[in-house]
Amino acid sequence: MDEAISKREQAKAERRLRIVKAARDLIRETGDTDLSMRALSQRADVSLSTPYNLFGSKRAVVLAVFEDERDFTERFQRLETANSIDRIFAAHDLAFGYYTSDPDFYRTIWRALLNTRGQEETGLASPERLKQMRAIWYGLVNSAGEEGYLDKDIPVDMLLQSMAHLSGGVLLSWAMGSLPTEALTSSVGMGYALCLRGAATETGRPLLDVHLDQYCREQDSFRSRVSVSRISETM
Repeated sequence: MDEAISKREQAKAERRLRIVKAARDLIRETGDTDLSMRALSQRADVSLSTPYNLFGSKRAVVLAVFEDERDFTERFQRLETANSIDRIFAAHDLAFGYYTSDPDFYRTIWRALLNTRGQEETGLASPERLKQMRAIWYGLVNSAGEEGYLDKDIPVDMLLQSMAHLSGGVLLSWAMGSLPTEALTSSVGMGYALCLRGAATETGRPLLDVHLDQYCREQDSFRSRVSVSRISETM
């Protein structure tokens, strides 16, 4: 009987993977997350009721696509850095690398998930993923305080809230098309560096300045290329 249950669970997992892959392919092909559940079930080779039975709703399928696209936790654990400040920005670059490597897909996802309705909506991730990601970032910023780079009198929660507002605002601009993908990572990184520098100790400021200077140079390089491009277009 246990073997039968195991086979059923395995079959269910395989159907789930097929549905997620089919949804991902359809989103890339159409640029739209308002998936036809009939087209989705046909692409995944399952019955029309299966996506609802396994996920509950069309939005839950989209969330599953967004989450299954990311192996952030595993890659984060393999990061090697000299100190906790460097680790914060290595994690940031890793996270935003997903968006910049596949901007059309992630813009589509963000546009859909930013347009939420209802009391049970959780935005861009499931409650479990939100809890997991918050724990990672809390650990990063808290470690910087424990190592003497940030003022421990400033609550970690306040810093995380400020960082979340920064990243959310920049991502909204990017998702709506007013910020180019090329400027995305450095725009958020520069905001993080400025935010944390306000909470930094004398030991932490030089480390943060390294990252601030790096992101500023990236922004300056981007602006200069954009300016040259615009000049060329008018000639």
